Amino acid sequence: MNTRYEILFEPVQIGPVVAPNRFYQVPHASGMTEANPRVRAAFRGTKAEGGWGVVSTGAVSTHPSSDDSPLPFARLWDENDVRSHALSCEAIHEHGALAAIELWHGGGAVMNRTSRIAPYSPSGIPWAATHVGFMGNLRPRIMDKKDIRDVIDWQVAAALRAKRAGFDIVYIYAGMGYLGYQFLLEEYNHRTDEYGGSVKNRVRFVNELIEATKDAVGDTCAVALRISLEELRRKKSPHYESEAHEVVSLMSDTPDLWDVKMDSSPTDCGASRFRPEGAHEAVIDFVKQVTQKPVVGVGRFTSPDTMVSQIKRGVLDLIGGARPSIADPFLPNKIKEGREDEIRECIGCNICISSWHDGVPVRCTQNATAGEEWRRNWHPEKFSKADSEDKVLIIGGGPAGLEAGLIAARRGYEVTIADKNSELGGRLLYESKLPGLSNWARVQDYRLYALRQMANVNLYPESELGVDDILGLEHQRIAIATGANWTRALYSSLEIPKGQMNQENVYTPDDLAAGIVPEGPILVYDFDNYYLGGVIAEALAREGKEVSYATPAGHASAWTIMTNEQPFIHQTLDKFNIEITTQALLNSFDGSRAVLSNIFTAKQVDQAANSIVIVGLRLPNDGLYHELMKHTDDFDSAGIKSIDRVGDVLAPGALVHAVHSGHQYARDLDQGNASLYLRDIPIAEHPPSEII
Repeated sequence: MNTRYEILFEPVQIGPVVAPNRFYQVPHASGMTEANPRVRAAFRGTKAEGGWGVVSTGAVSTHPSSDDSPLPFARLWDENDVRSHALSCEAIHEHGALAAIELWHGGGAVMNRTSRIAPYSPSGIPWAATHVGFMGNLRPRIMDKKDIRDVIDWQVAAALRAKRAGFDIVYIYAGMGYLGYQFLLEEYNHRTDEYGGSVKNRVRFVNELIEATKDAVGDTCAVALRISLEELRRKKSPHYESEAHEVVSLMSDTPDLWDVKMDSSPTDCGASRFRPEGAHEAVIDFVKQVTQKPVVGVGRFTSPDTMVSQIKRGVLDLIGGARPSIADPFLPNKIKEGREDEIRECIGCNICISSWHDGVPVRCTQNATAGEEWRRNWHPEKFSKADSEDKVLIIGGGPAGLEAGLIAARRGYEVTIADKNSELGGRLLYESKLPGLSNWARVQDYRLYALRQMANVNLYPESELGVDDILGLEHQRIAIATGANWTRALYSSLEIPKGQMNQENVYTPDDLAAGIVPEGPILVYDFDNYYLGGVIAEALAREGKEVSYATPAGHASAWTIMTNEQPFIHQTLDKFNIEITTQALLNSFDGSRAVLSNIFTAKQVDQAANSIVIVGLRLPNDGLYHELMKHTDDFDSAGIKSIDRVGDVLAPGALVHAVHSGHQYARDLDQGNASLYLRDIPIAEHPPSEII
């Protein structure tokens, strides 16, 4: 280990327990509910194996009145849930880490769609979300004194269950718009009793939650407070620098640990396109000056030098990681072993966060094994040995091809990767140079660095192979990873692509990647709905072009609501004076104007445009594959055992899909039906019981 990183491996006292080092996997959603207890245990246990000194759950409901369905949330309501979480505690403790549980009551920010209990809130103020996934029509009740006492009792009961399950750290959650936060913030709290009005009164509920939890389990469990400080720090206080300073001062020594964060998911878990590493510091930097208790915070930390700086400058005591711990569960061990150049750094794409919005176990662009540890028996650092001496030829050096080659090589196969381009990286060669996406180059950089260290790997850029070349190269396993191409397809009112606009001055992202510069004014027409249409519009505007943007969706880059990017994309397009037209079909283009019509009303509008860039339908570049399959009679004589499509050439998708496809291909070589996965089941040892 580099001696300057030794400070990261010092133990930290947290109430009655000791964290073995300063690496703290803070609570984060995983999409792994009580329906997937074994998947969850393996996911969390792998992080403990990788050196994280504390490993936490995501939000765990204390009572059915905190019901986030259909979004995935964990529960701790009964003895079945105790046993479910005990699996995670056992997996975490096996590797010497502490297990933490984020007990959670959502208050008026949850809809209680399943439990049908009126949501609880300080003053009946609902969270009126604009995203349909969070919308509901049942407004919250105003809590009376009995309701307050009940919520505290539910917290205590859940804390006692957590202790029985084996947790070492128990949380109170007062952040991200949930119930404790609602009491702290005057916009939610309009009460006139002892729980409202002054800041001193508004902290009372959170204080009582902490004190009751400490009375119940504080003899052996540390009690942590997770709190959002962004809005509070913006508010003036007559006696403190801000209300955030006042809140922390009033409760400075009450919890055993301060876990500090931002208020909303887009700012707390900001995508790298809009938030740099360590972006939280400006908001939370004061906390250690106010409390003697240890402080943990996050900032998408991937650089050990940044981590050390946070500690030495008195910003944090513990380095919190959510996304970095998903991208590389072994990040701490790699630093400890002097292998920091092998860290699989988070790219900040926030695909992991989209998993929660989708209601599925977590995914990761960088780490294809995330969520697959139990159900596919994939380990991020361990690989089964090759079952043969077959040589693997991969045609295409994009994300899927690089991942397939790396994992096959780590299994011991001799691997050759050939690509027609002068550089390996595929679509990333263009996309990572677009505004804000430079961190995405880590996908190719990590893999290329690793591949170049391996003696059983041959890399051949500028090597376009044909059928005769492939048949003559004496490789037994062939993977076609030739990607996909963007088309000029339009979009119909049936909400599917239709036709093609094949005419002059109509371009695709592939044309721009090849160096074509469209003449302005330019209309970017986007029904891909992810990041690329918006970022291309921004890139063209940065070049001084007049740009407009149209989409059949209701927002620009509509799917990015799932990755926390959508608010900032709209702000960026506005900053560059890019006019946005939503709910729009592109009907025609005569070289100087485009005709758009509303997808619902058919009302037409003209849009000035000398060029159009269509970001919509991608289709596989599968010509080589189909040509090869015409020569199946020659496979035996050429020694070919298998030809497979990998990544976008099989099914176009996001980077996460390409990497997962490449990983699965390499894991499955010689493994038969290994791609089939185990189906987890809930633990139900006890009969149904009434939740009290």
